[in-house]
Amino acid sequence: MMQENNFFLDIYCHQNNHVGEFICGDVFLSKKVKEEDRTIVVLSDGMGSGVKANVLATLTASMAVNFAVEHGEITTTAEIIMDTLPVCSTRKMSYSTFTIIDIEENGFTTIVEYDNPQCLILRGKKILNLKWESIVLEKGANKGKKIRTCSFQAQIEDRIFFWSDGIVQSGMGTRRFPFGWGYELLQKYVLETVQKEPYEASIKLAKKVVNKALANDGGKSKDDTSCGIIYYRKPRRLLFVSGPPFYKEDDFAFSKKIINYKGKKIIAGGTTAEVVVREMKLKAKAGLETIDESLPPISYVAGIDLVTEGILTLGKVVKILEDYNSDYPLKNGPADRIVKMFLNSDEIHILNGTNVNVAHQDPNLPVELEIRRSVIKRIAKLLEEKFLKVVDIEYM
Repeated sequence: MMQENNFFLDIYCHQNNHVGEFICGDVFLSKKVKEEDRTIVVLSDGMGSGVKANVLATLTASMAVNFAVEHGEITTTAEIIMDTLPVCSTRKMSYSTFTIIDIEENGFTTIVEYDNPQCLILRGKKILNLKWESIVLEKGANKGKKIRTCSFQAQIEDRIFFWSDGIVQSGMGTRRFPFGWGYELLQKYVLETVQKEPYEASIKLAKKVVNKALANDGGKSKDDTSCGIIYYRKPRRLLFVSGPPFYKEDDFAFSKKIINYKGKKIIAGGTTAEVVVREMKLKAKAGLETIDESLPPISYVAGIDLVTEGILTLGKVVKILEDYNSDYPLKNGPADRIVKMFLNSDEIHILNGTNVNVAHQDPNLPVELEIRRSVIKRIAKLLEEKFLKVVDIEYM
């Protein structure tokens, strides 16, 4: 997500299930509202654990995202959700908690919380102390309940940590943490970790926090445990190239565009790589080591970070992106390497040459439906919708 501030939102939530459960009772959802260039992030914790908790948390998180998108005013959204949720007849409280974070195009951020542990906001390596407002619900089954909210103008290198109570209460009942890890010790751990690795990606940092909570519980989570992080940082740029240009006279301009790109570079396609090597007079070497038996080996071209075969590799990239989750075992094959570079990038510019390779073209289909182009579009959609990357496609 980038405007004049030129920042990107590195968003990730890592989760552990309650021991013995196959599904997490905490639910994390995020959505980009392209028309308004807003990003909405929600973490909901369903009461109890397992399937019932997951269903309740999914209901809450889905409502939060949809109402926030539709209505915009986030505190109104929170009140609607609170009035809609069922209330436990015994405990007289809603079946789900939630944290809603709404980030506008210029970085202005609003946070609304109900019964989740309070977010921790860092500016660089220090805690950013903000004024939180309490909103007391005045009607409905949740009359008298309090919602916390705050707003601030985010800057590059700010971070928001949000979590379920499985983090704060981890270790409860142990000799070391009889009353749980607690918010103060959690803050201390986060600060020490960020100070050691100030540019740590959200995925690595969130895993560290959850793994620490898991260790507090002796390796078996006593509650569903979630830690989400939003990291406002300078975008990491990647150029992904597949297919030579439609007109041969564009080969030089096409190749120069690739070499001059400021960021990481991937070429998927042997013919495409040959064009760049020829036009830019680059050193190249064919790869011999087969790491993935289903794909040709990678090649090496001076100035290009990764060079792979084309359509077969792209097909496997799509499959990995579709199946990927935090436990997916990425290996070192060509498609896995592409996915790793995608995940480590923020802005991904796809340069799709439209010269048709007859080996991949169904003669019964028009050129517009050429396989490579449709696969590229699928990759772009997955990167945008599932991984919240900023993606644009240029055809040449």
